Amino acid sequence: MFKKTTLKNGLRIIVTPLKNTKAVTTLVLIGTGSKYETRRINGISHLLEHMIFKGTKKRPKTIDISKELDRVGGIYNAFTGKEFMGYWVKVDADHFNLSCDVLSDMVFNSLFRKEEMSKEKKVIFEEINMMKDNPQGYILDLWEELLYGNQPAGWMISGDRKTLQKITREDVVSYFKSYFVASNAVISIAGNVDAEKTINEAKKFFDKFRTNKKPQKKEVTEKQFFPGVSLHFKKTDQTHLCLGVRAFNLFDPKRHIVDVMAGILGGVMSSRLFIKIREQQGLAYYIRTMPEQYTDTGYLVTHAGVDNKKFFDVLKIILQEYRDLKENKVSKEELTKIKDNIKGHIHLGLETSDAWASYNGGQEVLRGKILTPAEECALIDKITQEDIINIAREIFQKNRLNLALIGPSRDKKKVLSILNSAL
Repeated sequence: MFKKTTLKNGLRIIVTPLKNTKAVTTLVLIGTGSKYETRRINGISHLLEHMIFKGTKKRPKTIDISKELDRVGGIYNAFTGKEFMGYWVKVDADHFNLSCDVLSDMVFNSLFRKEEMSKEKKVIFEEINMMKDNPQGYILDLWEELLYGNQPAGWMISGDRKTLQKITREDVVSYFKSYFVASNAVISIAGNVDAEKTINEAKKFFDKFRTNKKPQKKEVTEKQFFPGVSLHFKKTDQTHLCLGVRAFNLFDPKRHIVDVMAGILGGVMSSRLFIKIREQQGLAYYIRTMPEQYTDTGYLVTHAGVDNKKFFDVLKIILQEYRDLKENKVSKEELTKIKDNIKGHIHLGLETSDAWASYNGGQEVLRGKILTPAEECALIDKITQEDIINIAREIFQKNRLNLALIGPSRDKKKVLSILNSAL
């Protein structure tokens, strides 16, 4: 069971003791990301993620940071999302204080040198090139661009070359000071530690956050009256697609029903779309349906790479399965299978210290409330056949339907004709 402490300045420290490991993970989460940016500085959160590894007053070079953690076998990294970002270190529990010393030094004392920033921008340019050369991953960015358009929710987390080139050291420092504040930060620690002792140690390292209020992100606007289509022509051997619908945000109780629907459609190897498209017809290597929930928006999407010549056939099969969910009740057997699968994944996904740090910390930074695995499973158990068909009828509508694809197809007229006649 986790223990949560909120300091007087608003900083939240969460400790999850684990007996079955020798490791401990310390994760610093900040409630910001690309949805908090303006167009002029799009990509600054991701740039800041990189720059915090580029030297501090105490450890002026990148290698000064890495060698201290490498010498004790530490694993460390960082990430940037649309609504939160994080820095983490995983070490043998005997080296917990070292990991906190290095991590807090990075967070509070980074130098943000201009010459290092100039070099790191080049690294990010190559990261962007890599992503765009991978249509399987890039299609997910294009899908969200289609859904949300020219607003922060629709922009790439990495930004682009044009915006990144113009971001200055002053921009990064100002952004850092605005969002790296106590009330916007969560320290999530999980592993072979004592809760009370660990909280006291963490206070010593992480009590230096400013107490300013963070700026709020811009509210997402969602307006749609007919199916949306975004075709990106590329001479690929497969057509990579994202086909789905707008759904519910992180705070909506109906999100759990969408999770189960995604599992039924394409969440497992025995799911409907995996069987029909891959196993029975051999039209795809990968196909999956997944939910996504942000604090203010959400969606359900089917993501696949398919035979170019069979793209329209696959499109029709996916849409038919969407329609079937809103017209025919799911069997009790199929519903039970997917519910058990989701519950199993919750528990199996929490076998390591870094998983627990992320599970509890991620909920806290986004929702301000932590559901235990048992509580989460109880919500899944409550879902009925009627819930599935009712939510399917609500979300599988033309004015929620969107398709993004990368491939050699240019026949937008035919695509729209199929979408308009499907639901």
